[in-house]
Amino acid sequence: MTRPGSVLVVEPYFGGSHRAWAEGIRDHLGLPVELLTLPARWWKWRMRGAAVTLAELCADLRSRPDVVVVSDMLDVAAFRTFARPHLGAVPVALYLHETQLTYPDSPQMAPDLHFAFTNWTSALAADRVFFNSEYHYDVFFAEIRKLLRRFPDFSHEHLVEGVRDKSEVLEVGVDMSWVPADPPNREGTVRLLWNHRWEHDKNPVAFFDAVDRLAAEGLEFEVVVCGENFRQRPDEFADAVRRHPDRIVHMGYLDRDHYRRHLLAAGVVVSTARQEFFGISVVEATAAGCFPVLPRRLSYPRLLPPDFHDVCLYGPGELVDRLRWVIEHPGEAREAARRLAPAMRRYSWEELAPRYREALASLAGQGSMA
Repeated sequence: MTRPGSVLVVEPYFGGSHRAWAEGIRDHLGLPVELLTLPARWWKWRMRGAAVTLAELCADLRSRPDVVVVSDMLDVAAFRTFARPHLGAVPVALYLHETQLTYPDSPQMAPDLHFAFTNWTSALAADRVFFNSEYHYDVFFAEIRKLLRRFPDFSHEHLVEGVRDKSEVLEVGVDMSWVPADPPNREGTVRLLWNHRWEHDKNPVAFFDAVDRLAAEGLEFEVVVCGENFRQRPDEFADAVRRHPDRIVHMGYLDRDHYRRHLLAAGVVVSTARQEFFGISVVEATAAGCFPVLPRRLSYPRLLPPDFHDVCLYGPGELVDRLRWVIEHPGEAREAARRLAPAMRRYSWEELAPRYREALASLAGQGSMA
């Protein structure tokens, strides 16, 4: 068994990195792939209710697939139950982009263990579980026992090792077909790029605080802020534009072509995230020739080769110092970025598509090839 045949990708939150991943499977696997999706909004409702809606939509599939791949925004147990008339015993793989086990609480939201528990029961219900990074794999199995111990009796802890046995790391494929073999040289004023979701877990306030401090020192630099906004009033972004109208080159969402142009024009990609399980936006920008300035935690230390850790990663309280160094030493930063860019190729779909095919073929061989 070397090919899984046809693949159904089920994505309840079809936007951002989830959409890029689903479309990447469709476009790069070299197999018949059908996407079953819902719009990227109201994530809590997606995790609670999408299983029923997407199971109903299975009635309209062109044919029964050989394997189903679903994302972590889906209640897998419920989906398999409601989709059984259409999918039968087709094997299901759960792909974990993120889990709610360690999601930092928003000041506007009360903690809710329901979503973390859905991640757990989904992992139990799936035939195979894929994690998007080694860091994510380690965090999940370190935290899941803590979650289960919070409940009063009949703990599921004895089931954890069974989930581990059917789990593996399968990184996110990234489309790098648009990246030139020799990225353009970034001469002139250093441009800082912050390209993440406009949400509290990406910690935009920390980035804007750093911009304020660097500007107060009189340093010359430009800023580009892009990414999807799912909030009604992201005040910190509007406030930053008012404080730095001449320094901010762009603020807001960009379509794919304009986004990629900004990646090729920026000199530095910055993350201030409080939660990150992989980091597609950082991989894209680094592959395009940006120098990465990233927290020395989360997925980032394993994202970069160890030789670049000391120059690219920052610890608590070190962000401004690291950015100051880049602004004052642009030549050294450009040279480091030039040497680092090829290392990101290991995350390209060209490199990862064969691993996806092999993993899904193995899974399809476990079920009925209807």
